[in-house]
Amino acid sequence: MALLATMLATALTWSAPASAAAVPLVSSASSRCLDVKGGVDTAGTALEIWDCNGQANQAFEFSSSGELRTMGGTRCVDASNAQTTPGTQVIIWTCNGQSNQQWRHNSDGSVTGVQSGLCLDVSGAGTANGTAVVLWTCNGQSNQKWSVSSPTTPPSAGGPHSCDIYAAGGTPCVAAHSTVRALYASYSGSLYQVRRSSDNATRDIGVLAPGGYANAAAQDSFCSGTACVITVVYDQSGHGNDLWYQGSAQVPGSSQSSPAKATSESLTAGGTKAYSLYINPGNSYWRDGHLTGVPTGSAPEGAYMVTSGTHVNNGCCFDYGNSETTRKADAAGAMDAINFGTECWFGGCSGSGPWVQADLEWGLYSGGSQSWNTGQRAFTGKFVTAMLKNDGTSRFALKGGDAQSGGLTTVWDGKLPSGYSPMKKQGAIVLGSGGDCCKPGGGANLSAGTFYEGAVVAGYPSDATDNAVQSDVTAAGYR
Repeated sequence: MALLATMLATALTWSAPASAAAVPLVSSASSRCLDVKGGVDTAGTALEIWDCNGQANQAFEFSSSGELRTMGGTRCVDASNAQTTPGTQVIIWTCNGQSNQQWRHNSDGSVTGVQSGLCLDVSGAGTANGTAVVLWTCNGQSNQKWSVSSPTTPPSAGGPHSCDIYAAGGTPCVAAHSTVRALYASYSGSLYQVRRSSDNATRDIGVLAPGGYANAAAQDSFCSGTACVITVVYDQSGHGNDLWYQGSAQVPGSSQSSPAKATSESLTAGGTKAYSLYINPGNSYWRDGHLTGVPTGSAPEGAYMVTSGTHVNNGCCFDYGNSETTRKADAAGAMDAINFGTECWFGGCSGSGPWVQADLEWGLYSGGSQSWNTGQRAFTGKFVTAMLKNDGTSRFALKGGDAQSGGLTTVWDGKLPSGYSPMKKQGAIVLGSGGDCCKPGGGANLSAGTFYEGAVVAGYPSDATDNAVQSDVTAAGYR
């Protein structure tokens, strides 16, 4: 307890202009940053405004020679084709010293082109993400004012993360997955892999800094102009429990499963852009982890995930957790996975959902029996924390909460359903479908849901550990 309390016990500080360092330029009208579209380091790429994220495509440096450099100093902001008329597109280009690449940052916050005398302008006084930046007649309006922020390192959300907290509580993560952030304060590896349709090339997407958030700009650059899918979500725990899509060479299956699109939903976490694993019917991921630390039989186990109450359905079954190695519906107790959706098979739910339930195979349980659970409630927020823990012989608990703020609500803490003691877990991990997916004849791949992060742990976590993990999730800054 003392260790957990210590682990629970930075805000970025902005300062005024101006230095020669590469810094964000923030539009006074929208508080969004000047941004190289898509994070692409390609001559001719347009400028726009976008949510500030601390990435290289939002870092600009006024050089001593009057250039406005970006992308690590490799490109210069350029008035396209050296035009001098209002509406001229502003792009990045190879630095050449010409006058259409010379800029002044004035005391009133405006940025003027030396050649044209026109101002850097957010087109149409727009404030939405993706609004183009052009040259326009200077008019003193806020969409032509740019404030300079002090340079920052990519955010890491400081302190211990979820899997550090589980380890401190004596229930270490045996699998840890996220497309958004590191789940250990020291993790610096890859989070997931994308594959693009233009040439079937793949790229691993890592973190911006150890313990930090996903490098979404790397995905944007790699997938620019083509479609991408997420082929695998890597295990951060060191146990090798990477989740490959069912139907891949690593997890052969029937044609009913395919990888999820990589760009269906973007979000911000810790002020930086990220992407979710956005599951639609037909998408599913799996790993046989029974030899790599995932609990089997009646061994105790816990799990959590951050999901969404706004992208759900009543198809079977949006699960994350312990599943069959056979990928068949083998027996009561062969699964021990969090379920989140609007299907309520036994009538033990309240409202219209979605609900945090337990998929224990041969049944989704909102409580300990096929009857009304007065503690159940729906979780409809944009970001939801869902938790399940099971001692394997007599007791399981279900919890949910707002992943942006506040604590957890316990919706069940009591006996296992009749016929589920002891549990018969097999030790595979499933994400995005039921356990009987996706071999010929399997039919549990009809669900919709969103996955941002989650972990499977060995042992039965304490309530103090659960609460500490929720505090870490809310500190991650999901928006």
